[in-house]
Amino acid sequence: MVITGGVLELASNGSGSFLTGKKIFVAGGSGLVGSALLRQLSQFDCEVAAPSSRQVDLRDGRMTRDFFQELRPDVAILAAARVGGIGANQSQPYNFLMENLEIELNFVSSAHLVNVSRLVFLGSSCIYPRLAPQPIPEDALMTGALEPTNTGYAMAKLSGIEMVSAVRAQFGRSWISVLPSNLYGPHDNFNLDSSHVVPALLRKFHEAKTSGAPTVELWGSGLVRREFLHSYDAAAGILFALEKYDDSLPLNIGYGEDVTIAELAVLVADVVGFDGEIGWNRAMPDGVPRKLLDSSRIRSLGWKPSIGLKEGLTETYSWMIERLASLRK
Repeated sequence: MVITGGVLELASNGSGSFLTGKKIFVAGGSGLVGSALLRQLSQFDCEVAAPSSRQVDLRDGRMTRDFFQELRPDVAILAAARVGGIGANQSQPYNFLMENLEIELNFVSSAHLVNVSRLVFLGSSCIYPRLAPQPIPEDALMTGALEPTNTGYAMAKLSGIEMVSAVRAQFGRSWISVLPSNLYGPHDNFNLDSSHVVPALLRKFHEAKTSGAPTVELWGSGLVRREFLHSYDAAAGILFALEKYDDSLPLNIGYGEDVTIAELAVLVADVVGFDGEIGWNRAMPDGVPRKLLDSSRIRSLGWKPSIGLKEGLTETYSWMIERLASLRK
């Protein structure tokens, strides 16, 4: 199955797309969002640089500055970050806090040093307060206590948003932050020790099916609700915001509907072809009770997602099994 949706259509202004002729730096180009951005950008007449972390380690300030000074991009998109699920965040809060702060500080300061005119910082829906109103509006940021299971990561992302806001306020640059909802798709992390919920479920159900296991045990109650957006739609939304949005308030990019984790598990089991039982370990944490973004602001500008959840899960599963031999346990 090949996804045909999620393709970006930017407005033409007589001289072509806003992206035409631009030199664009995508940090994190091999990851979930970064690879989707590269797919979108291949449609346009622009120059794209997406070095690997070995080529440019964003945790290294000197290496990051040198790369920016050599490339001097017109546009910089920070899609690189240390990410992981609840277990990884709980066991390594220092790593998630410090590494993401290093990446953000080096990226933002280097972009400012070479006068990058347009920058997009990718935050995350998980940085909203644990008990934020639902659907979550952008102005709910920092209005309440964070979710304890990922506070380190959330604090780092909030700091990155503040960096962008500070540059806008002091130097007048048209830099923005966007907040995608829970993402999934090709190039996701399927390592069971550090993956998010969708790739973890796909991997667990696939392994149970191939081994003939009668039951799959999952964390939590299954009752919490989450919103899931395909990475291709997220990339289209990010580039749409790059052209259409210019404000200090971060911009939500969500699918618009949520499901319980139990409903998601049933859907994934169906996609994979697992017909056994699903058990729930209620001793393990759920995370926030609900997380649905209010994406009315970006929709009012003309963007909307195009990939349905089952369609996206089916395509992601196909991508995973094609590459399963290279995945580490």
